[in-house]
Amino acid sequence: MLRIKKLDRYLLRNFLGLFLLTFAICCFIFLMQLLWMRINDIVGKGVEIIVLLEFLFYAVLSVVPMALPLAILLASLMSFGNLGEKFELTAMKSAGVSLFRIMRPLTVLIIFISVGAFFFSNNVLPVSQVKFWSLVFSLRQKSPELDIPAGEFYKGIKGYNIYVRHKETRTGLLRDVMIYDYSQGFQNASVTVADSARVATSADHKYLQLTLYQGESFENLSQQQQRATRTQQNVPYRREIFAKKTLLIDFDTEFTRYDESVLADQHVSKNMRSLVQSIDSVSGLANTLSREQSNKLRGEYQLGRTGQEPLFMEKMPHAQPLNTDSLYEAFSLRDRQKATQYALDQAKKYKDLVQYNAVLLDDHQRYIRKHAIELHRKFTLAFACLIFFFIGAPLGAIIRKGGLGAPIVISVVLFIIYYIIDNAGFKMAREALWPVWQGMWLSSSILLPIGIFLTYKAATDSALFNPEVWMMEGEKIARKIKNTYNHLINKQQNGQD
Repeated sequence: MLRIKKLDRYLLRNFLGLFLLTFAICCFIFLMQLLWMRINDIVGKGVEIIVLLEFLFYAVLSVVPMALPLAILLASLMSFGNLGEKFELTAMKSAGVSLFRIMRPLTVLIIFISVGAFFFSNNVLPVSQVKFWSLVFSLRQKSPELDIPAGEFYKGIKGYNIYVRHKETRTGLLRDVMIYDYSQGFQNASVTVADSARVATSADHKYLQLTLYQGESFENLSQQQQRATRTQQNVPYRREIFAKKTLLIDFDTEFTRYDESVLADQHVSKNMRSLVQSIDSVSGLANTLSREQSNKLRGEYQLGRTGQEPLFMEKMPHAQPLNTDSLYEAFSLRDRQKATQYALDQAKKYKDLVQYNAVLLDDHQRYIRKHAIELHRKFTLAFACLIFFFIGAPLGAIIRKGGLGAPIVISVVLFIIYYIIDNAGFKMAREALWPVWQGMWLSSSILLPIGIFLTYKAATDSALFNPEVWMMEGEKIARKIKNTYNHLINKQQNGQD
């Protein structure tokens, strides 16, 4: 039976408490960032609270890949910083417990978290991404909740601008209303003014019903005037005076969910098995298309050599190799001009054909790169969790500072560096400037040596961040430089004597 020692339980209990706290804080921060970016898709839509809660749930799942590595970095740095600040780490080492033995239970825990992060990225994240983006597209398509302000133009209805001078809050009556209708184009715009109006939605929530009182409307008749003959001139606009008039405007206030099947072929909606199958199938299509284009290009070249040659080239012997320079010199001036123009036309034709083939292949290549990036991302997330632990734990043991001060500053700086490097590698891979595996593993390849270096320094009790040690080392280097300089001066003086 597996028994966990008291030391291991103590370390696990301290780390898990900090990890859950920092993970919740990181999720909240990244969630606020995501909501700020999507604020225009949410505010003013008048959707039900259950839809907003569903949106928040899937948004939280979407920020987990960003929050998890940062939470591990911050929790490990705070955990070992607290141990160092309270001299518990020193007591453990003096009792013969090495740093690697102290890190062992947490390393096992981080390995389980990393494996869980991989399964989350492979099984949960694709489903949550489909749900999240379907909700985003649904909220974008939903018409905003009708709230016509007073004293300014309201542009919430597509194709219309509505101005209301005054609103009666008790009766809901709108005073001094002007409606500018450009739904049929600016050349066919109409303007309607009324003393008062009432607003209501139809029973099926598909239309907005505006009941206008005591007003008049002006309609531009430019199209009718254009269709009229030169001898028959129509008036440029039509005026209508009314005591009561009802307008029906398309204004769908229902919340219609976006079809999730449309996102089924997107890279964010697939697990590792589906990504590999998609990459293999599209790679086969791309290779087939590339061979067909190559054969077509060779066929065009052979056809140009045999069936479409100009008359001046019929005299050219094709059986033996040609010396193009001597052959060109043998042509007359007129034939030289024809040969030059023919060569330019052929080169332009083949250039256009190659560019066209490249455009046809570019869609397949982009599709493959997107899927390959998503495939590598599932592994880099798990590996980043492991790397950040081996950066945070030894760094906390070295600086020996707990709490929320120095650990937060150091964690944020390290995570920003990681994010910049990771984003740069992602863009390099997306634009095909680097191979996909190089771009996606760039941040891990840079941070891994840093983690190994910090772990080695922490295990050897190196005072890496002690300013006194750095000052002493600087003084030693300065003395060596000064001694070397004095030795060279003395040697030069002795040589002159």
